Amino acid sequence: MSHDVRGLADPDRSVRLSVLDRLLLLAGDGDDDAARVLRAVVADYRRFDPEVYTRALNQVGLFGDASLAGPLLDCLADADYGCQAWAAGACGRLGIDAAVPLLIDLSAHPDGLAREAACRALGQLGEEAAIVALAARLDDPAEFVRAAAGAALAEIGGQRALASLWRAFESKSYPRMGYVAAALAQFGPLVFDRLVRATRHDDPELRFWAARALGSTGDPRADTILTRLAAEDDGVTRTGAHVRTAARTALRTLHRAERRTSSDDEIRQP
Repeated sequence: MSHDVRGLADPDRSVRLSVLDRLLLLAGDGDDDAARVLRAVVADYRRFDPEVYTRALNQVGLFGDASLAGPLLDCLADADYGCQAWAAGACGRLGIDAAVPLLIDLSAHPDGLAREAACRALGQLGEEAAIVALAARLDDPAEFVRAAAGAALAEIGGQRALASLWRAFESKSYPRMGYVAAALAQFGPLVFDRLVRATRHDDPELRFWAARALGSTGDPRADTILTRLAAEDDGVTRTGAHVRTAARTALRTLHRAERRTSSDDEIRQP
């Protein structure tokens, strides 16, 4: 094991990465010694090149456990090492609830990748205390961060998270709100009636995204509504997208979901 640790600190980058790849392969095959070495990298991360550390954390599920909570929290707070985004991702995947306060702080980091990673981790941890911070990120300058925040709110679920997403939906702050529509769809019955009402709104922007969301709910009641929009709605959004096109796309999405459900039901039958 000591030889492998030295290899991970070798001056030659190719040697470091070769040793790391071998350890990850072994850990994936259930090698306990390889997993211990990889945990040692995370536990004493300052001894190692950030590239080794981050590549290891990208596959933390192969070797990580609760013993890494302390070192990961240290790295989350360590702005100088520059690997907070990867530590955030590992905290989310390993279910380290103690990371929530640091992740909330990280969600306002100047770097977009760090904000995105914090949002994703908060969603994985399912912590309602993060809803306010995630709602703020729905207005983030970077679309990929907004998308991560929306997905995280959908993972957390509940009325408070839904209210935050609905405010973003109604505000129409950005011309492309597919991430909001996708997140809203995850709330299913909680949001279905609201989306139906939105398909009758005067603003074609709201009708467009409501149609997209309805198609992703998988609710068969959406079929009639989407069919009407596809046939009758001549609205055009500010980007030039047609409501009827959104409805047709949503119908295809809905029908695919219905076919999958039907297939799954057939498989379950004795």
